[in-house]
Order: sequence, then structure tokens, then C-alpha cells
Amino acid sequence: MNESLASRLRQLIEEERLWHLGPLLTDPSPETLQAFQQVWEELPPPRRQDVIDALVEQVEDHVEYDLRPIFRWLLGDSDPHVRAQAIEGLWEDESPALISPLLYMFQHDPDPHVRAAAATALGRFVLLSELGEIPEREVTPAINALIRAAHDEQEDVEVRRRALEAVSYIDEPHIRDLIEAAYYHPDLRMQASAVFSMGRNANERWGPLILAELTSPDPELRYEAALAAGELALLDAIPLLRFMAEEEEEDPQIRQAAIEALGRIGGPESERILLRLMEAPEDFISLSAETALDELRFMSDDVYLPPLLDFDIDLDDGVE
Repeated sequence: MNESLASRLRQLIEEERLWHLGPLLTDPSPETLQAFQQVWEELPPPRRQDVIDALVEQVEDHVEYDLRPIFRWLLGDSDPHVRAQAIEGLWEDESPALISPLLYMFQHDPDPHVRAAAATALGRFVLLSELGEIPEREVTPAINALIRAAHDEQEDVEVRRRALEAVSYIDEPHIRDLIEAAYYHPDLRMQASAVFSMGRNANERWGPLILAELTSPDPELRYEAALAAGELALLDAIPLLRFMAEEEEEDPQIRQAAIEALGRIGGPESERILLRLMEAPEDFISLSAETALDELRFMSDDVYLPPLLDFDIDLDDGVE
């Protein structure tokens, strides 16, 4: 084992310079992995949580960091927080070899937060199967387990809702029935996941329900409905999304979701709204609008001319 590397890791952790760990550990050799494992076993639980949180954040911010061998090893850690974060750290791992350990954790981990994280991760492989990028037979056991959990009234609600979301890519009658049942479930969390799943399911039957939830009194349902409207490219949602983007001042996340949806729906009306929102005084709104406009133009086959300076748009009107 590389003792000098182990000493360096200890020093960085002791000095709380955790942001130096990612570059040091990326694409680890067997010797590097062994050094990390030795240092990890020496750490108290709170420090382990600090380290795993920092590593997950780094791989999300730096796509060039490859810490998959480390996260895979940490799937077996004794701390449920570490296991859940290790799953999160593998968010870009599309290797079918990951399905089996994730399925085992989903079915057998004693902590519901870990099982919920495993369900979310398995959804990635459900999508890959639906896209024909991996064989369906490799995902079928996971799909069956997810469906059973989504049906199970005795299962933890967080696990049930994430299982539903994971299988919602499948546009088949029994999955649509699951989504509809969740929509009418008394628990608001299940309702929110149902609306989220409608967007993933991308079946036009969900259009009226999504439009209705855009005016829900519950902010979580409005947020999920905005994103789902974008996924289904609901043209009828544009006036409501316009209102949400401009007037939902108390919840910036809803405003950003509405802006993102406008970019996905596309079309001249969405473009005009986004151009105006780019002039908003709030930086997060103008930047979100710019990003959404880039997506709109990228997805469009039309040739766009540079925007004029004298758009005659009245964005102060309420929703009719």
C-alpha cells in the first residue's frame, strides 16, 4: 500500500481540505483504493459523512472526476447516510453490473432512505432499457421489484414514491394505473410523485391533470406540474407558465421550473416570454431564461434571427 498517499489523505481530512480529495482519488489505482480504504476505516462516523458528502458534491460539479470504484466500495458501509450518498455518487454509472447491487439494497437494506435512493438509481436503468440501450432482461427483475414496492401499502411512503417514479418511464396500462392511483392517494408526497411521473410517462392522457395542478394551492404540486408540462410540451400550459415565471415571487424554484418548461415546450410565444425574462432584475431569473432559450433554440429546426429591441409584449397581464 502507498503509505505516502495514505498520509496525504489523512492530512487533507484532518485539515478539512476535502476539496483536494477528488483530484487525488479520481480513477483510483488498486493501491490508491487500498490507501483510501485504510484511512476510511480510521475515521469516526461524523468525519466519514463529511468526506462522502464532499466527494459526491465534487463528482456532481466536475464530470472529469471518476470516483466510481470508491463509491461502489462504500455501498457496503455500515452507515446508512454513507450508503445513500454512495448511490448518489454513482449517478452517471450506466454499467448494467450496478443493477444487481442496487436491487439487493432496494430489497434488503434496513434503512428506508437507502432503499429510496436505490429505487431512484434503478430508474436510470429502466430508462436505458426503454431506450433499447441495455437488454430488457437485465432490468426485468428490478422492474418487477419496483412495481411490487409501488403497490405495497405497508412499504415506507418515500420508498413507494421513488419506486413509482423509477418505473414511470414505461408507458403501459398497469404503470399508468399505478400513476393514477398515486395521484388520488391521500398522502401529498405520493401525489407529487404522481405528477412527476406523468411527465416521465409522457402520455398525452395526463395533459388535463397537469394543467389543473399548475394552479394547485400546494407549491410542491405546482412545481412538479410545471416540469411535467415541459416534458409533455403542453402548449396550453404556456399562459399559466408565463404567469408562474413572472409572479411566483415567493418561490424561486417554481419560477425556475416554469422557465425551464417554457424552454422545453418551445415555439414563438415561449421564445418571446423568455427573451423578456432575460431582462429581469433577478440574476437567477435572467440566467434561467437564457439557459431555457438556448435549449429552445437548440431543439428547434427553425432559424432564429437576432432579437429585436422593441418587442411589444405586455407581461404584466394576469392569467385569463
